[in-house]
Amino acid sequence: MAELGLKPRSRLLARLPGWAQLFVTNKKGLFGLAILAIFMILALLAPLITPYDPYRRAGKPHVQPGVEHFLGTSRQGKDNFSQLLEGSRASLTVGFIAGFSATLIGLAVGISAGYFGGKTDEVLTFFVNVSLVLPALPLIIVLASFIEEASPTVIGLVLALTGWGWSARTIRTQTLALKNREFVLAAELMGEKKWRIIVREILPNMSSFVVGGFVLATIYGILAEAALEFIGLGSPNSVTWGTMLYWAMRAQALQTGAWYEIWPPAIAIMLTGAALVMVNFAVDEITNPQLAATRRIGPIRRFLRRRNRSADFV
Repeated sequence: MAELGLKPRSRLLARLPGWAQLFVTNKKGLFGLAILAIFMILALLAPLITPYDPYRRAGKPHVQPGVEHFLGTSRQGKDNFSQLLEGSRASLTVGFIAGFSATLIGLAVGISAGYFGGKTDEVLTFFVNVSLVLPALPLIIVLASFIEEASPTVIGLVLALTGWGWSARTIRTQTLALKNREFVLAAELMGEKKWRIIVREILPNMSSFVVGGFVLATIYGILAEAALEFIGLGSPNSVTWGTMLYWAMRAQALQTGAWYEIWPPAIAIMLTGAALVMVNFAVDEITNPQLAATRRIGPIRRFLRRRNRSADFV
């Protein structure tokens, strides 16, 4: 009965879980999710909405943006807009698979090392340190030479194997801090199984670290894939945001004024990274309300300091 007096939007929010209500009302989270949703929808519908075949010539080379070609054509005469949509499928697939896989590996290694301790911690920490010491880019270049015609899924998994170390170290540190908390010790005294303690007591208290690791690993996957394609180590027959940048560089797009060849994929990569970071900010503010209050008060304090006034009352 209490919901009858609410507005339609309020009634809809009331039906969502508590964490979803907080996320929906967070502007940063909504902004990030909106951008990600747009790119994901375009990626899913790319085969249906691309005006031209992204793998075939669609017109003359270096045609300016217009009605016929929304973002112009490339040096090979391929439609840039069609390539941008098709490229989003491969680039996002690589990024999300790399992010999910790296987070899963880091989560398993970090929690096992931090919670079980002893020899398990020593062995797993050794592998974490090895993964952090090895230079990522040369290792990726070596691996890329063996998987030249690999699918985006395989590339994402390979990138995950080179990007899970930081996530594992962060989660191990947080696990070490949590395993001595009262609620974890109480669960152990009650005879709870170790896996149940990890799932029900430890994991929920490190959600921001898990999401942060996923965001960083996903951005790393997208940028690493684009970098490999940009320096010419990817498959020349594939269409990704990285290959678009590679062919634009080969065509000297900036020197010839063909901005429409290089800016669309570059902006797509930047927007995707910004959207993921915004989602990470939202999760941080939801899991730590004091952080949100500090970010709101910060600009006020800076303003008052410039005026040589006290900010103690804020």
